[in-house]
Order: sequence, then structure tokens, then C-alpha cells
Amino acid sequence: MGRLRTEIIAAIATAPGRGGIGVVRVSGIGLLPFAGALTGKSPPPRRAILSRFLAADGGAIDQGILLYFPAPHSFTGEDVLELQGHGGPVVLQMLLARCLELGARVAEPGEFSQRAFLNDKLDLVQAEAIADLIDASTAAAARSALRSLSGEFSHEVHALVARLTELRMLVEATLDFPEEEVDVLRDTDAEQRLSVFRADLASLLERARAGRLLRSGLHVVLAGLPNVGKSSLLNRLAGEERAIVTDVAGTTRDAVRETIQIEGIPLHIIDTAGLRDTEDVVEKIGIERAWREIERADVVLQLLDARSGETPADHAIAVRLPPGVERIAVENKCDLAGRPAGRFCDGGRVRLRLSAKSGEGIELLHDELLRVAGWSGHGEDVVLARERHLLALGEAAEKSALAARRLDQIELCAEELRLAQEALSRITGEFSADDLLGEIFSRFCIGK
Repeated sequence: MGRLRTEIIAAIATAPGRGGIGVVRVSGIGLLPFAGALTGKSPPPRRAILSRFLAADGGAIDQGILLYFPAPHSFTGEDVLELQGHGGPVVLQMLLARCLELGARVAEPGEFSQRAFLNDKLDLVQAEAIADLIDASTAAAARSALRSLSGEFSHEVHALVARLTELRMLVEATLDFPEEEVDVLRDTDAEQRLSVFRADLASLLERARAGRLLRSGLHVVLAGLPNVGKSSLLNRLAGEERAIVTDVAGTTRDAVRETIQIEGIPLHIIDTAGLRDTEDVVEKIGIERAWREIERADVVLQLLDARSGETPADHAIAVRLPPGVERIAVENKCDLAGRPAGRFCDGGRVRLRLSAKSGEGIELLHDELLRVAGWSGHGEDVVLARERHLLALGEAAEKSALAARRLDQIELCAEELRLAQEALSRITGEFSADDLLGEIFSRFCIGK
């Protein structure tokens, strides 16, 4: 793309607050005079030098390390200065203010990464992976983001695009030379090539869907009558006392949230108020909020008391649960009921029996949540996908399926293959509208 910008930008690149070290990053064209005015030195490329950072009157603002990366061998593809000083908020603000006096402006969120993308230092997937690496909530998510940053996801997308390009050449060759007696598509086995392409695309889409869980996690709502053990189950899953547990019905008045990890997957567990008819005004508000949480859930764990099984009141809750939400019935207190933990199906619905108090059967719940999430069998090959990646992959899969059905209608087949290739190319940024780029990079932190 090579769309170099002339404005100098600067930002504090380290997190707010006090620290041993703070970094101010500057990017632009021709920064040697800028560095000279700021430090009184002409820094050598890619060598750390001890320097004083000077105010306009020549007095020292701070003393630290100066690094100079000349274009194009820098993160942004422009000249880049990194000023590594002491990590006090006041000192860093003074240093940033001095950079603005020298002609820089404050960088917008994600603008350093956006310039790297515009200057062909990163593709769009790699740029997004920077933000994902910073925001990773689990080690598995961080590893997946790092693989995307190193180009693994991009490489797979480019490989699929290359195969589509070859298929399009074969199809369009038939369009260009209709009088030829040789059946190009048959002789080149285009149908088999398209079939293999679609299988590989489906595999990537499945791994991307699994990887989305690493980014956003699974929202699991605990629902049921009062005193069935929702708070006890939250505490068991969290491994600590996060919710108050008593024998008094209605103890939980508001949603209690806790995030846990199972095999690297973030699970956002939400304990809600017991669902029942009540005249207590505060408890009513808590029950209304519980139903709102249930509406937004990915999975609802409906807790039952193993001693009584499903009562009419439990059934009334079950029939009111949203039809599109995954539901798992959990019979809690199996230790008090004198019944063993286990997993079984009841009318097509999965039912678990466990004890939140003793922990018996908790591993069954872990396994069931992973199954519902579609994580079974996934490991280090997942792609940390965003919603736009999934939409593009899904569109490419849809268009390539249409192309396979229209191989005997060459013009239509060629058009479907073109649309599939365009959808894939949007992932890495070859085809991206400016408003999409603005939306993506605006979500980055300042200084990146």
C-alpha cells in the first residue's frame, strides 16, 4: 500500500500509573532533527544510548534511554523514536508535552499499528493480533494471538486465495476459449480441486470458531429456584468463596460474576437470584435481572435439587427459558440424596448429577461445558478469530459451495469464485474499506 503520512505522532506507550520505566513513542518522517532538539544528540540507528530529554529552555525533563529506528526498518515503516524514561505519570506527561511542542500530535488509538498496516509492515490480521495479544485473558489466547502475529493465519488465508486464483484461471480459460474441443475443467480435475479447497476452508472455519472462544469466552448463567445451590456451584467453579451461601431463600439478590478457565477457555459464570414469586421489592428486581442475564447467556445451567428431582416449579422455569439458548439440567446435592454423580440424557436434554459442596461430578460439568463450546479436540491449531473473520470465511464457504453447484454454468461459477476470493482477501486487508479500517484500529489502545 505504501501510504506514508507526513504528520509526526507521539504517545505514551506504557500503561497509566506509576512504574519503574515509562515509554514515549514517536513516529514520522525525518525524525533526526526532532531527536536533536529533544536530546541534543544525533542517535545512531538501532543502538540504545543514554540521554537527557531536554525542555525548550535546555533544562532536563528526565534522563533515560533513546532508541532510533530509521525508515523503513521500524514497526511503522517510518522513522521511530522510543524514549525510555522513568515511569512517573507527571514525568511522562512532561515528556509527551515536549514532543508536542516540537511538532508532533497525540496519536489516535491504534494509529501506530495502522501506519504499520498502511506501510505494508503488517497485514490486517497481524495488526489485529497485536491488540488480541495485549487483551488476551488466558495463556492459550496469548499463544494463539502470537501465532497470528507471526503470520500463521495470514499464510493459511493466502494459500486458500492462491488456490482460488488458480481455479478461477481454469474456469475463465474455458470462458475465453469456448471453441476449444478440450474440456479444460475436466482435464484439470477442477471439480476435485474445488472439493479439496472447500474441505480445507471448512477446517479453517471450524478452527476459527473455536478460536473465537479464546477471545470472548462462554457466558454461563446459573439459574433455578432458591436454595438449589447456585452460589455453592459458583464458589466450587471459582475455587473460592465468591458468593454468600446460606439456607435463607433469596440470599442472592443481584448477579455475581466470576471468570474461570477450563483448558484455556474463559468461562464467565454468572450466579443469579433464585427464580420464584415474591413480594420483596429488592428481590423482585434481582429476579428481573436474572431473566435478563438468561436472555444474553450462551449456556444456562438450570440447577435442581437431586433430592426432589424436577418439580412443577422447576418445569415452569424450564419452559420459560429462551429456545435458542443451550440448556443443561444440573441435579445438585447428590451427596445428600445418596445418589452417585453422573451424566445422562432425558428427553434429548443432557442432565448432570453432582455435588457443588463436595465437588463430586464437577469434572463432568467441565467436560459438558467444553462440549457445548465446541472445543473438544482443539488445541494449539486454533485461530484467534474475530467476528469479521468468521463472516468472511462463512461467505467464502457459501460462495464456493454455489460455485461447485454451478460448474456446468461457467459464467455463474466464475462469478461465485470471484466473490469467494474477495471475501477471503478482506481478512488480510487486500480489500478493505477505509471506514472498516477506522473501526478496527479505533479499538486499539493509545500507543499501539
